Amino acid sequence: MKSKFTDKEVNPLESIEDWENDLLTRYPEPKSEQAKAKEDYRNYHDSERVDTVREFYRLNHQYQTYDFVSQKEAEFLKFEKKEIPFWEAIDYLNTLVDDSDPDINLDQLQHLLQTSEAIRADGHPDWFVLTGFIHDLGKVLCLFGEPQWAVVGDTFPVGCKHAEEIVYPEFFENNPDSKDERYNTKYGIYAPNCGLDKVKMSWGHDEYLYQMMKDYLPEPALYMIRYHSFYAQHREGAYEHLMNDHDREMFKWVEKFNPYDLYSKVPVAPDSKALRPYYENLVSKYLPSVMAF
Repeated sequence: MKSKFTDKEVNPLESIEDWENDLLTRYPEPKSEQAKAKEDYRNYHDSERVDTVREFYRLNHQYQTYDFVSQKEAEFLKFEKKEIPFWEAIDYLNTLVDDSDPDINLDQLQHLLQTSEAIRADGHPDWFVLTGFIHDLGKVLCLFGEPQWAVVGDTFPVGCKHAEEIVYPEFFENNPDSKDERYNTKYGIYAPNCGLDKVKMSWGHDEYLYQMMKDYLPEPALYMIRYHSFYAQHREGAYEHLMNDHDREMFKWVEKFNPYDLYSKVPVAPDSKALRPYYENLVSKYLPSVMAF
């Protein structure tokens, strides 16, 4: 079926990693002896790239409606697109090589290994290491023809008023939900402190992978996967009114995970061949050998 979107609407970014590089500008790594200084990253806000990121969020904020998310859930959460052995799925993800990242020239597997190896080096449980290793696996949505703004980007609840703390909040003016009385109030269709398990999030690789993994991993890992792009909450605290005490406890794990994702990029490629046996054993401990996408 031909997409209703133009090529520019499907792929406003040169690479889906442009979103993550923008995050480094918004949330630079805390200073440390080992930390890469903020000025050492290419500052996209001082370059033409800011225009592509703005366009990405214009589309994301316009089209990520409650109905859109419901349609994507119905389409993708049947997991009937493909059945792929786990390691073939990693190879499949590796076709999303980022040729435009100025800070690193590594494929997706190497980024995942950098994240997971940093977690392992700090002595975290093996399920935490596995979470780092698979956290971007949901980006295979791009390989199923999904537009970039429905794969990556900061995530947020749909079905209630969009918080001002979300990046580029002005673009929600063109979102039909902002004019819909069911969805444009503080709580929208939700009850106060109902808990995030009752809240529908914008569609992308986080939610997709969470739904794929929810029967296999411990709850802290699932929170990390589902909410690691929910910056309006774990960095800005904008949705406390929907969270319950259990969410707040679990978000301590999200906050532990996020620095490994954002700040583990270094130009030295991990030795994927040497590491493969460890990760084969780790994956087999928690996940089926064939994944349904």
